[in-house]
Amino acid sequence: MTITVDGIIPVMLTPFTQNNKVDWDGYSRLIDWYLENGTTALFAVCQSSEMQFLSLEERVELAKFTVKQVSGKVPVVVSGHVSDQFSDQVHELNAMAETGADGVVLVTNRLAVEGDTSDTLLRNVDALISALPEDITLGLYECPAPYRRLLSDDELIHCAQTGRFSLLKDVSCDLDIVKRRIALVKDTPLGIVNANAAIAWPAMQAGSTGFCGVFNNIHPDLYAWLYHHGSAYPELAEELATFLVLAAQAEAMGYPKLAKHYHKRLGTFSETVSRVQDYDIFERFWGVSPILDRIAQGSEFYRGKVSGLVK
Repeated sequence: MTITVDGIIPVMLTPFTQNNKVDWDGYSRLIDWYLENGTTALFAVCQSSEMQFLSLEERVELAKFTVKQVSGKVPVVVSGHVSDQFSDQVHELNAMAETGADGVVLVTNRLAVEGDTSDTLLRNVDALISALPEDITLGLYECPAPYRRLLSDDELIHCAQTGRFSLLKDVSCDLDIVKRRIALVKDTPLGIVNANAAIAWPAMQAGSTGFCGVFNNIHPDLYAWLYHHGSAYPELAEELATFLVLAAQAEAMGYPKLAKHYHKRLGTFSETVSRVQDYDIFERFWGVSPILDRIAQGSEFYRGKVSGLVK
């Protein structure tokens, strides 16, 4: 049966030690932080996890660790879908399905080469559905690396009508497209989960079934308040949404290392090592430190404003 995966869904980070191994203690603290801050599902082994730079063994271990620690408190979906060859994709996705995760997320740019407008993606989707366990919930992710492959309307409808898909992590960054997609998947198990902070609040208002943007690694509790309670406090929701949009612009200044520095400040991580970025973000992007200061201050300010409003 396809389970529901919606709400505030962080794309999980992977902390590393100084010798470039997974920092399991830091990862454990991160999971607890997510659960304490309003998340309703977790997306592990994704691009924010640096999945393209993880071995299959590491991907599997991250998924297993997440499932074990979460212990059913919220759904856990995993991807790790990085291979080029279809046979390798079948192998890696089945390995992820065997970790105990609630769902496996297919990456759209792995399903057809860039520029392919034929029915290749649909044929590969159907083949993967047949190759994966019948009881595993599936998701779709328009991952922007190595290139962004948006689904066509026909491809989206096809996937929705299989009944196997619970979510599309939408990376269109276009409110009109999100609205159209919400209408296209109506009365199917597939929900449209927006990933773009700039349209997070209007997408929620339009019927997006959640938010899965990278700044769920900074203040997921504020997105959670917006998602669950914003409609009851429209003026404050608009004010908070503006802050969240502006804060998210810092993503361009060295994410995911940016978020790792934030979590080092919080005490979640001991190190900020990244396999994606081997440079010092403070040298490349001047002014990052005071920006992080202001994001932290603004987050606390709005936590104060929303605190006590909901009984």
